[in-house]
Amino acid sequence: MSSTVAVWQRELAGAVRDPATLVRLLNLPQDAVSVQAAQQFRLLVPHSYLARMKSGDWHDPLLRQVLPLDEELRVVEGFNHDPVGDQNALVADGVLHKYQGRVLLVTTGACAVHCRYCFRRHFPYSESNPVKGEWESALAYLREHTDVREVILSGGDPLTLSDERLASFFSQLQHIPHVIRVRFHTRLPVVLPSRIDAGFQQLLAQLPQQKVMVIHANHAQELAATDVHDALAALRASGVTLLNQAVLLRGVNDTVDAQADLSESLFAQGVMPYYLHLLDRVAGAAHFEVTQAQAVQLLDALRQRLPGFLVPKLVREVAGEKAKMPV
Repeated sequence: MSSTVAVWQRELAGAVRDPATLVRLLNLPQDAVSVQAAQQFRLLVPHSYLARMKSGDWHDPLLRQVLPLDEELRVVEGFNHDPVGDQNALVADGVLHKYQGRVLLVTTGACAVHCRYCFRRHFPYSESNPVKGEWESALAYLREHTDVREVILSGGDPLTLSDERLASFFSQLQHIPHVIRVRFHTRLPVVLPSRIDAGFQQLLAQLPQQKVMVIHANHAQELAATDVHDALAALRASGVTLLNQAVLLRGVNDTVDAQADLSESLFAQGVMPYYLHLLDRVAGAAHFEVTQAQAVQLLDALRQRLPGFLVPKLVREVAGEKAKMPV
């Protein structure tokens, strides 16, 4: 594979990282952003994602997901640094084994966008990164545990790794016969669709295991771009099963219209609605929370409006449980 810098890597390098620049580009007042919140959890927004935001609209659903606010600085009871029990589930460098038959690898701390509600915004990536050891501990764990049939690549975002890094891992993974499926949890096809380039498509085509990609879109507006359409079509053509998981977020997608539009937009592009998560109660994200009662009421209304296959499963992740908990 080529060692030249890919288009997506140049775009990621040029992403907006300065809060003042973000609000200036969107024609918003400078006091619309919290510098202190951005210092605690830094801003990162690719221009391709920024282009889908509405200029001058303080309530834009994409902007709300990435805009640092003073509300993040509030200490709220019940919100903590490890809401889903990741650190207790670490069994090797970057290896989380919570659920039977599948193992999750925290491949990197890097993302292409910093979502303010991220449940791993406080995760100690520098201490729990499999790539620092060239995957040895993760691969050794997989070889030893023959009941593991699926490997989930997460992060951060695994698609921020270069094709070379991914190819190195895949070349070793293919020699572990009991692993029959590789699942990617990624935001890049939505926020940085140029990542799904010819080199990555070739890499996927050479992967012998079943391929599943769980993308993360919370609002139909995120999908309303030609390059996103093209990226999702390319993934389908590469034999990838596409699912979506969303987070129910106050002020972003907490209406029946927003959820219905999201499901319809996903299905129109060959993506099945999979999970709708109640907010993981991570410190700094309390202002996004929708109550369980409100969520149940919303899903009941959504079921009356859409066919069942377009209604995502409403779930909550509970630390220590053996599966996602249906709500």
